Amino acid sequence: MSAALPCRTASVAGRAGRAQPARRAARQPRLRVLAAQRAEVQASGNGSGAVAAAAAAPGIDAADPAAAAPLEAAQPVGPSPSFSNMQVYGLQEEDWNKSALSIVVVGASGDLAKKKIFPALFALYYENMLPKNFSVYGYARSKMSDEEFRDFIASNLTCRLSDSKDCGLKMEEFLDRCFYQAGQYASDEDFGALDARLRETEGGLKKADRLFYLSIPPNIFTAVAACASKSASSKNGWTRVIVEKPFGKDSESFKQLSDDLYQHLREDQIYRIDHYLGKELIEDLTVLRFANLVFEPLWSRQYIRNVQVIFSENFGTEGRGGYFDQYGIVRDVIQNHLLQILALFAMEQPASLDAEDIRNEKVKVLKSMQQVRLEDVVLGQYRSRNVRGSMLPGYLDDDTVPPNSITPTFAACAVFVNNARWDGVPFLLKAGKALHSRVAEIRVQFRHVPGNLYRNKLGLDLDRATNELVIRIQPNEGIYMKINNKVPGLGLRIDTTRLDLTYKSKYDVHLPDAYERLILDCINGDRRLFIRNDELEVAWEKFTPVLKEIEERGVQPELYPYGSRGPVGAHYLAAKHGVRWGDLAADDEPYDSS
Repeated sequence: MSAALPCRTASVAGRAGRAQPARRAARQPRLRVLAAQRAEVQASGNGSGAVAAAAAAPGIDAADPAAAAPLEAAQPVGPSPSFSNMQVYGLQEEDWNKSALSIVVVGASGDLAKKKIFPALFALYYENMLPKNFSVYGYARSKMSDEEFRDFIASNLTCRLSDSKDCGLKMEEFLDRCFYQAGQYASDEDFGALDARLRETEGGLKKADRLFYLSIPPNIFTAVAACASKSASSKNGWTRVIVEKPFGKDSESFKQLSDDLYQHLREDQIYRIDHYLGKELIEDLTVLRFANLVFEPLWSRQYIRNVQVIFSENFGTEGRGGYFDQYGIVRDVIQNHLLQILALFAMEQPASLDAEDIRNEKVKVLKSMQQVRLEDVVLGQYRSRNVRGSMLPGYLDDDTVPPNSITPTFAACAVFVNNARWDGVPFLLKAGKALHSRVAEIRVQFRHVPGNLYRNKLGLDLDRATNELVIRIQPNEGIYMKINNKVPGLGLRIDTTRLDLTYKSKYDVHLPDAYERLILDCINGDRRLFIRNDELEVAWEKFTPVLKEIEERGVQPELYPYGSRGPVGAHYLAAKHGVRWGDLAADDEPYDSS
């Protein structure tokens, strides 16, 4: 590896406002077009002008969400990042103003970095949530200059806030703090070159913290952790490492990965990210339970009949089937995302909101969970479907998928928590691709009203009339409660109505992306929404035996059409445990005695 490319300036503070004429000039047409779009939208009151302006502008894609982003140039930039924004995290003002923060995204040329991580970092910068002296470094094997890297990042940056008048200048300021270092993932020399550039941009401040985000495959986690720890860790501040899933494929591979990471990092340096834990409604789950007297007394087997955690996508694996085929839907979604949600839902009240207290309670729930049994699992795989002459491809139509693959793209399972609170309550976990809708939610179905007066008089279907609490994680985040009420009029009819809290209707605020929340939490050392090693160890212990049994037996997944509600077997599984899937019910159909 040749010597590190010369840094554009010695410190972030010294170069933050310095113009880069050639590249900035190249970006200005896009900024001017987007500014014109904003003005036209404000004048017309609708989005048609923006689409027309985008269509007329060279290099602007009208279908691109970024094309409608409000941008203006040559506007005074708002106040610099405010320490008051961060006081909620208990930071000292000295840390905020007099220390440097370097964020290194390893695997910076990949899709996750481009589409999620860099936009999240820009959003944090725009909202004044990053320290005064910060820099962002991309690290990958691809060759790029700093300016090429900035252009690569800029293509996915948008301003999601309606009042973002200074967005264009804020983008330029953010990009001015972004740098790139090419290197091999297992090279101490290359990470040493990265270290030299980091020290240059840190500008000799007395405290310099470093965050490494590993947006790379798990087979190179250890090599990067070793090189970063040895050759690029901070000498006068903290070093933290965010690790993306998958965390192994079974208990054995997870333990090996964990042991390997521990050779180079301490547990307090490792932040295992599950982006679903950063969703707004997941964090609200503990507030709902422990800050509302009406819910906590009902949160047990005495009143809850079943709990459903549902994750469905209305698209397939097109383009990433080869990667997905190595893991399947159980490992990719159920064993991590859905099981983490279950643990948060079912845990006892922690001693405090401290990260360790919360994670201790989650581990207790997972340890109380029965081993997942094959007879309580349904597997499916989507097949092609002809819709009005257009063929939707099946899983095996993906060229990157082995032709005879039996990897499931759908799974549903029933699990049980053997403790005093949840004994006998089925928790149904369901996840699938190429289904009829895109939704992630928790459904809590309560027990029937004992001796229901209206059952005989109106022939009321108790299954359909049960009270249900729905926590919608995405899209259209919200919480609603299904209750039974009389329909107005002279006759006696009962209807099911929603008591509805839809976040966008109630709160006129931008809901932060999960990656924004989790990256910010890592910067501030808040570990509540990150996964501890022993949580994963127990989670794998519950699923590894059934995963091995599925593979050893060569269990064939049930085929279901692309865009359908999934395999029929999922309904039999629910019926076996006296459950009806809530996401497939007709919520608004009234019950009539006539």
